[in-house]
Amino acid sequence: MGEIPQVPVTELPDDFTADADRVLLDVREDDEWTAGHVHGAVHIPLGDVPGRLDEIDPDADLYVICHSSGRSFRVLQYLQQVGYEGTCVRGGMLAWVENGKPVQTSGPTGTGPA
Repeated sequence: MGEIPQVPVTELPDDFTADADRVLLDVREDDEWTAGHVHGAVHIPLGDVPGRLDEIDPDADLYVICHSSGRSFRVLQYLQQVGYEGTCVRGGMLAWVENGKPVQTSGPTGTGPA
């Protein structure tokens, strides 16, 4: 298994809604998602990822975010095993907020862009 690349939040757009070539996958739990997430992110909680792989575009540039990066690494290790490539968002939502990037607190929980 290869090394998992990381990207700082400062190198990512504030909104993934109109970016069809890139997917930001948020693997936090429903309550964390509801409390604040990146606009246009796809929400699939960590434990649901194996059963919902068909919701992740294998051709898109995949970025995975969680609270601080731990769950992102676990998901990316799994995804590598099943043939996906992806990048961990270094520092997760903690870094996102610390860098003053916008957070959406409304919208549906569970899946898809809010």
